[in-house]
Formats: sequence, structure tokens, C-alpha cells
Amino acid sequence: MNDMHGLIFAYAGGLHIKELTEHRTVSSLPFGGRYRAIDFMLSNMINADIVNVGVIMRENYQSLLDHLGSGKDWDLARKRGGLKLLPPFGYNVTRLQHEGGVFLGNMAALAGVNSYLSGIREEYVVMADGDLVANLPLEDALRVHIDSGADITLICSPRTVSSPEYAVNVALGEKNRVSDISIGRREPEMFESLNVSILSSSLLDSLVSYCSAHNAYDFERDVLQRMSDLDVVAYLFDGYVARLHSTSTFFRCNMDLLRAEVRESIFRKERPIKTKGRDQAPTYYGPGASVRNCVVADGCYIEGEAENSVIFRGVRISEGVRVHNSILMQNTKVSQGAVLGYAITDKEVVINRGRMLLGHETYPIAIAKGSVV
Repeated sequence: MNDMHGLIFAYAGGLHIKELTEHRTVSSLPFGGRYRAIDFMLSNMINADIVNVGVIMRENYQSLLDHLGSGKDWDLARKRGGLKLLPPFGYNVTRLQHEGGVFLGNMAALAGVNSYLSGIREEYVVMADGDLVANLPLEDALRVHIDSGADITLICSPRTVSSPEYAVNVALGEKNRVSDISIGRREPEMFESLNVSILSSSLLDSLVSYCSAHNAYDFERDVLQRMSDLDVVAYLFDGYVARLHSTSTFFRCNMDLLRAEVRESIFRKERPIKTKGRDQAPTYYGPGASVRNCVVADGCYIEGEAENSVIFRGVRISEGVRVHNSILMQNTKVSQGAVLGYAITDKEVVINRGRMLLGHETYPIAIAKGSVV
């Protein structure tokens, strides 16, 4: 068992996914046919033998609560420790004096749950956002952190992951020591931080206390950039990674799952991705059904044509329907003769007979939850 505690910021990301995050946080956004975004980071922690995980929430968290429940699907339903959900009504409001109750940064959120942090018994803490899709070897990253003797280890990628104006990029020196950190600008030979960091629990406690006393709110700007005395190293991860920060990114990341090499990078036997279990019948394919290059969950009823699409549980595609390059979330119903291309339907959407919805790869159409078109 690793001596590491997990913290997930479940309110992060989703800046430009208005249609899909109107009633949910981006961490509970359905992804890949049967998962939620938070499943990936939560599974990363479980696969590293982390048995105590705190999930910090902010707003629109009902869907997240329903999905996580007691944490039993991730083997986190324990009498001591396990999964702890930290909703906004538990925050110390006097430390969060800013407009609209929106956190100015992760350090402000951590200050709000300071009583929870003081109860952490593990020596190390891994902090991560809940909108990251990747299969990270956190156990190996912890070993690198311990061997390096650094104060903080950042997991970084050579790929472009976040929206450029918010991306945290690092320049590296000898032994992957971080020599420079820039936000919103990436120079050649830089790596992007995945906002996954490992540090000791005692250091985290002192940083939260310092930032709270000095009105410092942001981990990247107020800690990584301004505290030059900290020894920060990078752990380089070259596997597939994506961040769900816009509708087009959400669409592209789901479409990436249609490629075998991406599925092999994300869904690894030695580090499985777990999600909330549901008992449903296998998908039914009608005599005239045609399904090519699709990710299809169980419980669907397909009589029409589907190609290059991600189809979630309980979707019904009627006879004469053509669906291509689209994402159909749970219990979507597409009536006879409809045509969907480059479209995203949220849960419980109904597409009536003969409707035609066509978007573009760079600007997919997103239909809000429960809509009837």
C-alpha cells in the first residue's frame, strides 16, 4: 500500500461546455460510452493503491454525488477513510471572500477544507483535476518523487492538453528539474503540466496556511511561480492524455476512442478504469442494422445505421436512421428517418422522425439534456 492520499478537484475545467455542464460539473460528464470524466483520475489513484481520496466540489454536484455514491464501485466504501465527498457547504466562507462563491484557485479550495487536510495521515498527497482523461502510473511517479528528493513533482506531457491561455508549461534542466514555469505561453522544448502534483502532506499543510494568510489563491501562480526556493521536478508521461475543456475537445476526445492505439493507452489490463456498475441486457442489433467503427455500450437497441460514433447505454436507433461521427449519451432516442452527423446528444434526448442535425468536426452540435428536437 502506498503512503499516499488522493485529492481531486471535481469543479475544474469545462470552461466552454455550457450545453453539457449546465446541470452537472465537468467531472461527472459522461465519456466513452459508459464512464464519467472523474472515473479516470479516481481509477488512477486506486490503481496506485491509494485507499483514501477526497473529492472537492463546488456547484452542480448532484450528478457527481449520484455517480460516486459511497465509492463501493472503486472499493472505497470503508469504515475508516475511503472516499470523502467535500461539498461547498463545508467550506470556511471567511477564507473565500470573492464574488459569486467561485474559487479563485485551488489553494482557496484547500483552505476551505483545512480541517479535512489536517486529518491526513499519509506522508504524501497527490492532487489532480477531475477533467483529465489518462491512465497515469501514479505509483511510479511517487517512486520518482521520493528518489529525486524534490519538494513537488509535476506530471507533465509533451502534448498540448489544455486550452492555450490556461496551460501551465515548464522548462526542464538537469535531472528534469523545473527551471521555468509559464502560464498561457509555451516556448519550444517546454512540457505541459497536467495539473497533477505530488508533495508531502506536511508541505501541503504549510503551503495552505501560508497562502491563506497572504491572500494567495492559485497553486500555479502563487506557489509554483513565486516560491523560487521550492525544488520542483517533472515526471514525463508520454501516453494519451486529454482535458475536457470545450465542446470541440469533448467531441474530439470521444472520437479518439475509435482508434485502437488510444484505447490501448487508456484501457490497460494492469491499470483498469473502473466506473459505476449497471446491470443491463446486451445491445440488440436488428436485422437491418449496420454498425461500423463504433463504441457501443450495453442496453442499446439498434435497427438503423451507425458509423464512427460513440453510443452510450440505453440508446435507441430506429429503422432508417443514419448516425455518423456523433456521440449519443444515455437513453437518447432517434426516431425513424432521422440523420445525425457531428452531433452530441445529452441524456434523455429525443430526436423526432425525419429530423436532420448536421454539425462540423470543429463545431459539433450539442443538444442539452432532455431536449426534444
